[in-house]
Amino acid sequence: MSAIEASLRDDQRMALESLRAFMDAELYPHEVAVDRAGEVAPAIGERIAARAREMGFYAFNLPPEVGGGGLDYTTRAVFERELGKVTHALHEWVARPTEILMACNDAQRERYLLPCVRGEKTESFALTEPGAGSDIMSMQTRARRDGGDWLISGTKHFISCVRRPDFAIVFAATGLDQTPKGERKRVTAFLVDVGAPGFDIRRGPRPVSQRAYQNFVLSFDDCRVPASRILGEEGKGLELANRWLGMGRVWVGAGCCGKTERLLDLAVQWAGTRQQFGRPIGDFQGTAFKLADMATELRAADLLVFDAARRADEGRMDPDDAAMTKLFCSEMLGRAADHTMQIYGGMGLMEDLPIERLWRDARLERIWDGTSEIQRHIISRSLLRRARA
Repeated sequence: MSAIEASLRDDQRMALESLRAFMDAELYPHEVAVDRAGEVAPAIGERIAARAREMGFYAFNLPPEVGGGGLDYTTRAVFERELGKVTHALHEWVARPTEILMACNDAQRERYLLPCVRGEKTESFALTEPGAGSDIMSMQTRARRDGGDWLISGTKHFISCVRRPDFAIVFAATGLDQTPKGERKRVTAFLVDVGAPGFDIRRGPRPVSQRAYQNFVLSFDDCRVPASRILGEEGKGLELANRWLGMGRVWVGAGCCGKTERLLDLAVQWAGTRQQFGRPIGDFQGTAFKLADMATELRAADLLVFDAARRADEGRMDPDDAAMTKLFCSEMLGRAADHTMQIYGGMGLMEDLPIERLWRDARLERIWDGTSEIQRHIISRSLLRRARA
């Protein structure tokens, strides 16, 4: 039992046991097949979603007043950590609709938010572009007024979703603002239905990490969107995005801890049974010290995750809290995956065991939701800002 699990309340521990039973029955059995197929078969995905709704796991991140599970951030960290142990393409069918949909007005809630909570629609978060990944201000997607509508033009890529989405939350530049540091793009979020004239969506290239988690390329050519589809306020899109990205980085960190625990369990089991020179390889310091480092770093990563979640519950989590969590946990997972691969040796590279898949999947964690370099930038900028205050 991990130190984090030992500190859980009774209700959290019971919920975790229910989630584990669900994962054992509905997620783990499909890992190998979906990785090799490069997708989750619709029948499997729909069954996972249906069972998640039956057990009350669906939309556990949203408040009860819209039909969600209403988990606090600390309990959600427990869930995200456990779900992180299984391939992303499967656990994302236990839907957690993007929290910024809570910015929907009444009409938008009926059309977009509530159908997502009920499992009738799926959304995608369309921010990244071919020339604007970490550098959001380089965004080339534009929206210009045309009467009471907006015309969107541009391209988004690496837009991930468990399946072809029903609509996209599209971020586009709608003008320029003058700031003390010069001109800055005014970014607005739009709710855009897939199938709208001028909106083309196609499957993106297949990645090496998280092979079955689909990504899409979204292209807009004067796609007409009524002003009533602006999410929040015109020009306030980045504020909405940052509200979601901050906690998203904590959830990446939690998932990395779950993956690391799975790797550590596999590494300990192998080191204790694999014989070389007449002894278990765990008796040799070259192996044993790797296990010690993995366990120590996992403990530290867990503490970062749950400290950030606690701060969020108290309404005092800062961007650098999330950045530190994502940075340390993702890089810790990378080291753990590499150590486990080394402990298994040649067998680790064989498809018969889950090591090679976990090793491949771990690499993506240092890239999506903001690269390690971006997290270091956020942390250092925060330190320097405080020093100059």
